[in-house]
Amino acid sequence: MKAILAQVMPEPPNVFISVDPATGRELSRTEPLRPDAIEQALVCAEAEQVRWRMLPVSERAAFLIELARQLELGAKDLAALMSREVGKPFREALGELKKCAWTARHFAEVGPQMLADEVVPTDAKSSYVMHRPLGIVLAIMPWNYPFWQVFRFAVPAVLAGNVVLLKHAPATMGCSAAIEGIFRKAGAARGILQHLPVDLEAVPGLIADPRVKAVTVTGSTRAGRSVAALAGQHLKPCVLELGGSDPFIVMPSADLDLAVENAVLARVQNNGQSCIAAKRFIVHEAVAAPFEERFVAAMGRLRVGDPMDESVNVGPIASQRARDALHDQVTRSLAAGARLCLGGKALGGPGFFYAPTVLADVPASAPAATEELFGPVAALFRVADLAEALSVANRTSYGLSASIWTQSAADAAAAVKGIEAGSVFVNGMPKSDPRLPFGGVKDSGFGRELGRDGLLAFTSAKSIWMR
Repeated sequence: MKAILAQVMPEPPNVFISVDPATGRELSRTEPLRPDAIEQALVCAEAEQVRWRMLPVSERAAFLIELARQLELGAKDLAALMSREVGKPFREALGELKKCAWTARHFAEVGPQMLADEVVPTDAKSSYVMHRPLGIVLAIMPWNYPFWQVFRFAVPAVLAGNVVLLKHAPATMGCSAAIEGIFRKAGAARGILQHLPVDLEAVPGLIADPRVKAVTVTGSTRAGRSVAALAGQHLKPCVLELGGSDPFIVMPSADLDLAVENAVLARVQNNGQSCIAAKRFIVHEAVAAPFEERFVAAMGRLRVGDPMDESVNVGPIASQRARDALHDQVTRSLAAGARLCLGGKALGGPGFFYAPTVLADVPASAPAATEELFGPVAALFRVADLAEALSVANRTSYGLSASIWTQSAADAAAAVKGIEAGSVFVNGMPKSDPRLPFGGVKDSGFGRELGRDGLLAFTSAKSIWMR
């Protein structure tokens, strides 16, 4: 196997450099693993998974309880690490860790019953379905929610008896190592979850390795397509949670104060760098003017600055390259005919800050209508009725989540049925919840995390028939 890995894995690239986006200063450097170290990780994972899957599910559930406790004990230090590496506001980082702990406790409580054998009456004396873990799962994770996006996959996967190889984003090597550290503090053997600092060029070799049984990706649609193609070549299942350009529909009967408050929160959570965040605000013409006025005013009151300052609402964009790309989208949207209501510029000084921005009257062909805006930039659209609102909502290649704000039961029912998305929220801001399956359709990916669907995502159903 070493010989095979040496053939498919190149020599290590340059070191991974983590940069504080609030200052532009280098935080740390991480050496990538060489092929022999990757081989050691695979050997360790394979050996541990054989032991782990044979434990009673109650023991794996008990581990999750301790995992939650360790997260809470180290919350302040871990939140500070997140804020430094990705620019996430400190209070949001604390909230992210709290959600990870909640998810661990939730699955420890309800997961064992979900994994229990399902009795199915047949002509046999006894027949049932059991769910068995797949084995080693390769997780390719992004930087924007460096703990949550790992835990929402890893908690149910590990409870089901799988083990994890974590290939995190180059910018969040500190968070990735800290996640492995938390697992070890909670009592997990090394092979349960291993931090794997490798470059993208190493991924095809890992997917091809027969010891890796499945892959999960959170990231861009482009990354998802590439990984799904590789996984398909080797007949390995995968779960893809990809980008989004979520619609936020406001109807005449909506509580405008509530809608505006949530519109701002939805657009600037994690500095606007969230797949599930609302990005396209589709407002009925009867309330378009007051909504725009209140929304622009509220966005203008946001405080931009140091993410460690708990009074700050919006921190920096993750990198200068990402900020430049966002500004280019805004510039091209204005050139296409969009109207600038607020912002529209990078902020001076150190770090990669961008002003909260609102674009109105956005043409259907503008980047703000057709592309994912990953930053504090909102696009407003006016529509004449619900039918047009649903048409605009579905006029995208994405389909992660959506929301509608209305007091009309008929409008809500039409939106729930008509919007092409993995989830629809009525009078609520879209969010992932461990009790519900999470994932998208179209270019937002396939497969589900969380809920019972997520728990069973990396298991195989085995039918048992006994005379």
